Amino acid sequence: MSQDFTETQLESRIAYSGRMLEVREDTVRLPNGQKATREYIVHPGAAVIVPLFEDGTVLVERQYRYPVKQHMLELPAGKIDLREDPERAARRELLEETGYQAERWDLIGTLMPCIGYSDELIYAYLAQGLTYSKRKLDDEEFLETSRVPMAELLQLSLDAKMQDAKTIIALLWAENFRQGNRSK
Repeated sequence: MSQDFTETQLESRIAYSGRMLEVREDTVRLPNGQKATREYIVHPGAAVIVPLFEDGTVLVERQYRYPVKQHMLELPAGKIDLREDPERAARRELLEETGYQAERWDLIGTLMPCIGYSDELIYAYLAQGLTYSKRKLDDEEFLETSRVPMAELLQLSLDAKMQDAKTIIALLWAENFRQGNRSK
């Protein structure tokens, strides 16, 4: 039988509140009765999309990510608005960032990228049956898109030449889903 290591919240305060994120500082009681402080980010959640074309290419984005001071190759993704359904957010983000719409949407998994300091939950979708409409970037968004073979992206992931965790995981899950290896 597994031990219960649950921590009990005693106090909570908002240390910072911004446009998208909130930083909380909680006092908790540990399983041994001691008190400790936990700092963490409250995140609204996000959706990441694997836009897969019939020829086996995937639509990816290249954009500058300020926190890491690098241009990154990644899948289309974005935060979920207040009370927004995750699939609706995925559909909105794909259209806004790339101009594409998809006929078929499959939820291929959910991931928690930073469990030590954030409650963020990312919903990963495989989008197929893609048709171009019109891109609607936000005023503060600057990115370029390209189509890259799925096999090439998977190899970049396996060779540790891709660093965005949500992209790596979503690509692997999408390929597993396509191969029919997904357990129900």
